[in-house]
Amino acid sequence: MTSSTWPYALAACWTIALGLAGAKVTDIGPWYRALRKPSWQPPDWLFGPVWTTIFVFSAIAFVQAWRAPGTTPAVQRWLILAWVLNAIANVLWSALFFRAKRPDWAMTELAFLVPTILAMMVVVALVRPASVWWLVPYLVWVSFATVLNRAIIVRNAPFDR
Repeated sequence: MTSSTWPYALAACWTIALGLAGAKVTDIGPWYRALRKPSWQPPDWLFGPVWTTIFVFSAIAFVQAWRAPGTTPAVQRWLILAWVLNAIANVLWSALFFRAKRPDWAMTELAFLVPTILAMMVVVALVRPASVWWLVPYLVWVSFATVLNRAIIVRNAPFDR
């Protein structure tokens, strides 16, 4: 693999691994189906395509920033760190909400997830400001998911039973 193609391979593998990890901890079973959800929640089938699009857009932002003229090894390390921290926070939210069945804990975890998205945006903006736009849908979707998460908590709490 050449030095010009490996960022694409890394981004593609990372995107697939993140999608699989998220899918592994997301259980759309009886517990989830029994939750009282707001009427404005999107249909369940929409979440997979939205997350796939977000992960692909994030990979594009990563590669564009990695390959931007003037990107130093230090910036590349920050890119990797931001993406790794975001992946951990992203999968942790799903694990808390779906596996632990604790939307309240997942809501608290958003205080970690949102800053990782902002960190990704900042690092990308340092070297390729236009590529930040690839990350805007991620921030918008997680902002919407925050409101949805809160609505589910209000309709279903407490969760410590």
